[in-house]
Amino acid sequence: MVVSGYGIIAATAWPWKAALFPLVIGVPLFALAAAEALWTLFGADPTNEEARDFQLSIGKDTLRRTLTATGWIFAFFAAIVLLGFPIAIPLFVFLYLKLQGREGWAISIAITLGTWGVFYGLFDLLLHLPFPSGWLFEWFGSS
Repeated sequence: MVVSGYGIIAATAWPWKAALFPLVIGVPLFALAAAEALWTLFGADPTNEEARDFQLSIGKDTLRRTLTATGWIFAFFAAIVLLGFPIAIPLFVFLYLKLQGREGWAISIAITLGTWGVFYGLFDLLLHLPFPSGWLFEWFGSS
């Protein structure tokens, strides 16, 4: 809470564009840390057995899920490097929803368009942040 609180206070003295990122991260972080602190101080008895029903399992299924998640993360990084952020983000969201989430076409397209709209609206229209083109576009000279 202290670190995020300091970040919020320090960012209020900065220009709006510079302060936006620390505020967007710091305010929810402070709220979640405060909620956790209050829950710890005034929450239920920590020896309650119902709260400890979650158990980690080690096995083939756990390893498969871990490797799958790691593969998706590396694929996302590769897409960012090769295609750039503006193409990689909607492409990743759509492919993840269709292939991993097995969602239908309508919801996959709707969430992808919403994600692209938020990304484009925030970073391009509002903040005017230029993103470098991906390596493929630089290699083929169409950047």
